[in-house]
Amino acid sequence: MSGICGWINWGDNHGEYSRVLSEMAGCLSTSKSEAVRRACGNGSGLVAVGDQKSSDLYSDGKLWVACHGSPYWDSSSRYEAISRPGMSTGIAKAYLEQGPTFLEHLKGAFSVAIIDPESRTALLAIDRIGIHTLCYGIYGDTLVFGTNCFAVRAHPRADDEFDPQGIFNYVNLSAVPAPRTIYLRQKKLQGAQCVLFGSGKTKEHFYWALDYYDGASVKIEDLEDEFRQLTRKTVRRAASNGKVGAFLSGGTDSSTVCGTLAEIRGEPIDAYSIGFDMPGYDEMEYARIAAHHFNLRHHVYYVTPQDVLEGISLIAAAYDEPFGNESAVGVHCCARAAREDGMETLLAGDGGDEIFAGNPWYAKQKLFEAYQLVPELMRQRLLEPLIARVPTQTRLFPLRKLKSYVDQAKVPLPDRIWSPTSLGEEAFEPDFLSKVVIQEPIELIREAYFGARSNHPVDRMLHLDLKIISADSDLRKVNRMCELTGVGVNYPFLDDEMIEFSGRIPPKWKVKGFNLRYLFKKALRDFLPREILVKKKQGFGVPFGLWLAQDNSLKAFARESLSSLETRGIIRPDYVEALRHRHETVHSKHYGVLIWNLMILEQWIQQNTK
Repeated sequence: MSGICGWINWGDNHGEYSRVLSEMAGCLSTSKSEAVRRACGNGSGLVAVGDQKSSDLYSDGKLWVACHGSPYWDSSSRYEAISRPGMSTGIAKAYLEQGPTFLEHLKGAFSVAIIDPESRTALLAIDRIGIHTLCYGIYGDTLVFGTNCFAVRAHPRADDEFDPQGIFNYVNLSAVPAPRTIYLRQKKLQGAQCVLFGSGKTKEHFYWALDYYDGASVKIEDLEDEFRQLTRKTVRRAASNGKVGAFLSGGTDSSTVCGTLAEIRGEPIDAYSIGFDMPGYDEMEYARIAAHHFNLRHHVYYVTPQDVLEGISLIAAAYDEPFGNESAVGVHCCARAAREDGMETLLAGDGGDEIFAGNPWYAKQKLFEAYQLVPELMRQRLLEPLIARVPTQTRLFPLRKLKSYVDQAKVPLPDRIWSPTSLGEEAFEPDFLSKVVIQEPIELIREAYFGARSNHPVDRMLHLDLKIISADSDLRKVNRMCELTGVGVNYPFLDDEMIEFSGRIPPKWKVKGFNLRYLFKKALRDFLPREILVKKKQGFGVPFGLWLAQDNSLKAFARESLSSLETRGIIRPDYVEALRHRHETVHSKHYGVLIWNLMILEQWIQQNTK
C-alpha cells in the first residue's frame, strides 16, 4: 500500500515530528522497501509513501505538496511541462497561481495534500469519482489526515472511539459511506470534494460535478462512434505502465476491457477469472466465451468455502473500517493469481454499470415509475382503496402481484430502492438505537439521488450508484484487495473523459424500454460475443449463504462470531437467533448476506479493539 498522511498546527518538538510521521506512515506501508518522503516543521508534518510513479512530495521550504495516484492535467492546463518527474511540482505551481481552483483542471485518480506551514493553512482533495480516499479529523486546533483511518488514528492527538452512527450505517449499507467514518471524530472526503483548513476551522466544498444532458439534438450514431474511440483511448491510458492484465467476469464491462486491450496490444493478454462450483453463481461459461473470442490467456481460480473462511479474517484485518462486500474474497483470489504471474497492474471494468445503466434495478424502477402515469384521482379514489382490501397472503397470484406492485410503486424514489440488506429498528438494542439517527442511511441515499444535475430518474439513479455503490463499496473492494497482493488497478470506464461522455448520453439511450445499457451494447454489437450481450448480470458474488448452510467450518465460525457480537450491546440476541433460523429455513442467500455483514463487523471490532 502507499498513500499520504500528515497534520498541521501541532507541537514544537522536531524529534516528536519524526516519530509521529514514522508511526503514521507505517499505517500506509506494506513493504519496508517503499520510499518514504517527508517534510516537517512549524507545527506540521507531511509524508508521501510509495514509489515515484504512485506517490511523491514537493517541498521548497514555503509550500509542501504530497500527491498520491496518477493524476493528469486537462488539455487547457499549462502545468504538464513542469509536472515531471513528479506531479507535486506542477500542483505546487498551480496552487500558488490559482489557489484551490486549480483542482478544476486536474484529472485522473488521486489524493493531494497541500500545506503552507508559515500561514498554517492546508488543502486536502481527492479525485472526482472517489477512486482514492482521504480521511481527516480535527482535534482542537490540529488537522490530522491520511489515506486511511488508521494513519489518522496513529497521531497522538487523535482517538480511536467508535461512532455508533458509523456502525449503524455500516450494518444497513454494508459499508460506512462518506462523509462519515467508523470513528467518532473522523470524516472522509467524497468524490470531487476538497477541504480548506486555516485558523482552526475547515471549509468543505465540491470542486466538480457531473453534468447530465438530455441530448435532444445528438445523433446516436455519433455517440456510438465517439464511445468506441474513447474506449480505446481510456484502456490505452490505463494500461500505459508495467506488465498489465485484466479482470474477466464474463460480463459486458470486463469483456470489453479485455478485448480492447488485446486489440490494442495486437497479442494475447492475461485475463483473470474466478469460478464457483455452485449453479447460479458460476460465470465461467461466459468468461471462456470472451477468452476464446478475443484469444486471451485465461487464468481461472475456483473459490472454495475454505477460501471464504480464510477471507473473513483477511478482510477484517485489511480494511480500516468494517467492509461487508463479500465479493472481496473473489477479487483477492484473482489479484493474488495475477501477482504470482508477475502482473504489475490489472484493469477492471468497474464503473460501467453506474455510467451506462447496467444494473437491473434501472429497468425495474422504470416499471414502477409508470404507475405515476395513471391519473392521480383514479389511483387515490379507486385503485389504491381496492388494493388495500386485498389480504397480504392472498393465494390468488395475479392479485398478490398487483398488490405488491402498487405498494412498491406508491413509495417515491429513491426510498423505493432502499437496500434489501438493511435491518429494521427491531434488530438493535434500544440503548444503542438511542445514540443514532435512524434516518441517516436513507438520507445519504436521498442526498446522492437528488444531488444529480438532472431531473430524470435514470440519471439520478446512476448518480446515486456512482456516489455510494461505486465509491464506497466497489472501488474500496477492488483497491484494497489489489493493494494487499501488491498489484495496481486502473478503471478505464472511470476515466474522467469517459465519465463526462456518459453525461452526454440521453437517458432514453441508456435504458430504452426495459433494455439496459442500450447505447453501450449497440455500439459494441460487432465487437462483443452475442452471448455476452444478452446475458443477465452476475459479477463476482460469492455463494456465502448457501455455503454457510452446507459447510460446518463456516457455520461454526459464523455462530461464534455472532455469539460474540451479541455481547456488545449493538444487535439484540433474539434478533440474531431469528436471523440464524431464517437463514436455515426461509432464504439462505438473503439472510446469508445479513449474517456476513454482522460477522465481519464482529471480526473487525476484534481486530481493532485495544
